[in-house]
This record gives sequence, structure tokens and C-alpha cells, in this order.
Amino acid sequence: MRHTTLISAAELAQHVLEPDWIVLDCRHDLANPDAGRAAYDAGHIPNAQFAHLDRDLSDKKPGPNGEFRGRHPLPDRGAFIEILRKLGVNHSSQVVAYDAQGGMFAARLWWMLRWVGHEAVAVLDGGLPAWQADGQWLSTERASKLRGNVNDRPSLVASVNANDILANLDTPSRAIIDARAPDRFRGDNETLDPVGGHIPGAKNRFFKDNLQADGRFKPAEQLRAEFGALITAPETSIMQCGSGVTACHNLLAMEVAGLSGAALYPGSWSEWCADPSRPVTTGN
Repeated sequence: MRHTTLISAAELAQHVLEPDWIVLDCRHDLANPDAGRAAYDAGHIPNAQFAHLDRDLSDKKPGPNGEFRGRHPLPDRGAFIEILRKLGVNHSSQVVAYDAQGGMFAARLWWMLRWVGHEAVAVLDGGLPAWQADGQWLSTERASKLRGNVNDRPSLVASVNANDILANLDTPSRAIIDARAPDRFRGDNETLDPVGGHIPGAKNRFFKDNLQADGRFKPAEQLRAEFGALITAPETSIMQCGSGVTACHNLLAMEVAGLSGAALYPGSWSEWCADPSRPVTTGN
């Protein structure tokens, strides 16, 4: 069975030591970029390897004309494939990503693997807390894998850029959903980017609203109803956030709900607000 959205701790435990299962620890702290690696070294799921948001899942070089591409722009596809090969990912691999923040960072890796055409990738539902609550053990040994053979394949996901968003403002035909916390969406408490507010016409769906109190995702039917109140059709929807990370959490939740086809705006608010010519709205 191929896992393409979520996997439980109990099911992962049955396969975690199998050679073609690749487990990737994505823990991170936006305020302390070294915290994720330190947490991994202190204890991680057995056989897991570490994937760093800034170094493995982003490429902060400016665009071709020196433009700012956001705080976590996507890496070159070829460079990302090379990272996956070093992590041992094969075409046949089942990849499982996890963190300790309800999938906040693991969902970014989930989306990126689908971006390069690898379908067998899932997020550990509930993350490391769920693993430990299930009575599973942690390891301090750094895992290593033989070099993988994964290649770039046709993308399974869609993405848009700032020009697409601008064009949509002129003739709105696509719903834009912002995954940031409500106060940042309103522009009340912006601490990460230089400008507060949101893209005109965007609606707010805080990514943490996808989770139950125990950190696991809500049931599919509940997610379907909640997203259905915001969008008319997934294929005409765009997900964004602060820097293209937590928007992937909304995309994962939609996939769990059976609402496939929404696009990611990778640059998100951090890229959008860097250009003063782009319009900004505050409040609700």
C-alpha cells in the first residue's frame, strides 16, 4: 500500500526499518534555524534522516534579475533531486516526513516531493508527539542510506507566481487562501516580514485549524466542509502563507479531504510585500 497523504505512528512503526522506507525529520524553528538539527541529534525516529528547511527545502539565492523570491523560495528542481538521492530516495521509496509542530514543516517536504513527481510520500499524523504517545522509541544514531535513483518526473502539483496573482486581482476568478495566523493576516502583529497585511481579496484559513486538539488532522469530511465554505472548486484555488511553507499544510489537508488540484504560491506574502508596487490590504 502506498501512502500519499497521512500515516499513523502505529503503521509507520511496522515499516520504519525497511530499506525502501525513507523517514525524514523536518523539525525546525523559524527563530532558531539550528534547533531542528539539535532536536534530531537529541532523539529521533529510528532510521530517520534530517532535512533542513533552509538548506534542503529552500534556496535563498535571488531570482535571475536579483529580485527577492521570499523567505523560503523553492530550490532548483535538479538540486532538490540531488538532495533526495543523497537521502537514499528511489523511485520505489515510501517517504514519510515528520516534525513536532503538527506537520507545519513536514507538509512542505510532502508538497515538494509531489512537485518533482514522487507520489509515495506521507506526513506522520501527529508527528513526533504521536510517535512517542504510541510508545515508540527514539534513536540518537544518524542513519545513512545508499544513494538513491529518483529522477525528476512530471509534477503532481500546481504552482503560481506573483504575476499570476496580480492578473487574478484584475479579473478575480481564483480564490486565494492565506494560511497565516489571523493577527498576521489582518496586519496586526507582523513579526517576520517588513509589511503587515494580506493580498487583496484573500481569505484566511489558519493552518492550525486543520488539526484536532491532539495534533492529528481532522477527519476528511470535516476538512471538506470547512474548506468548502471558503472555495468553490480546488482547481481554481491558490494557497499561500508567509513564505510558502504552511500553505502546504492547507494543501495537504485539502488532499486528505479529497479536494485535489489547488495551486501553491511559493513566494507567498514575504515575496509579495517586498515589492511596494503590489497592493496590500489590512483588517479582515
